[in-house]
Amino acid sequence: MNLEKISSQVKKLSIQVGDYILEERNKLTSDKVQTKGFHDFVTYVDKNSEKKLVAGLAEILPEAGFLVEEETAGENSNEYTWIVDPLDGTTNYIHNITPFAISIALSKKGKIIYGMVYELGQKEIFEALENKKPTLNGKIIKVSDTTSIQESIIATGFPYNDFSILDSYLQSLQFFMKNTHGIRRLGSAATDLAYTACGRFEGFYEYSLKPWDVAAGSFILQQAGGKVSDFQGGDNYIHGQRIVAANKHVFNEFLDIIKKYVKDNK
Repeated sequence: MNLEKISSQVKKLSIQVGDYILEERNKLTSDKVQTKGFHDFVTYVDKNSEKKLVAGLAEILPEAGFLVEEETAGENSNEYTWIVDPLDGTTNYIHNITPFAISIALSKKGKIIYGMVYELGQKEIFEALENKKPTLNGKIIKVSDTTSIQESIIATGFPYNDFSILDSYLQSLQFFMKNTHGIRRLGSAATDLAYTACGRFEGFYEYSLKPWDVAAGSFILQQAGGKVSDFQGGDNYIHGQRIVAANKHVFNEFLDIIKKYVKDNK
């Protein structure tokens, strides 16, 4: 497999689909927004974008299966699987605020070997290939060198329909409010992970996430020298709906704080 060739093709496809997403933004009206669940929105742009990505990725790697948000393609047991979020940050998109991003990962037998996050607001492409240093618009990136939580800026997200551990989650937010440089909530987990990979954030954590939210971004972060786990310190962060991600210097401290405050049975 030639990952360099695949990278070039995926970026070209993503830019084309990204142009469509941006062009449709000013045409979007409230009557074109559908509700998948409580506070969980989808638009025709999400669905059409996913169809375009699935069709293009199927041409790039015909033998691969798909794990996608809007169910325009079925998951199967192929050796290779594309994990795709056509528009991470739909609520931001609906309200015409950034960031929102295309997120694409490729796994081989369950292991991620390629990841790309294309943040459309700034037109920034974050990308990582197996055994290669990750890049932002072609320039090598790495996690920050900050060594303490006290000197860190932390990113997080808020659940829109899963409030099962919200009370203790708010306790962790209170700690970070008082003991860091600040907390940011951007509304796009893929972007949060990419920003942590390039050193803009020191850490990111969130729960109630899906594989397509985190697969590409977590891989880019790891290739950039960061660490990722679930809330218990294990490796079930892609399918387990809980993720802790940070630069290698603050990761253990960050995880210990989350373990202390977030009461979670998962």
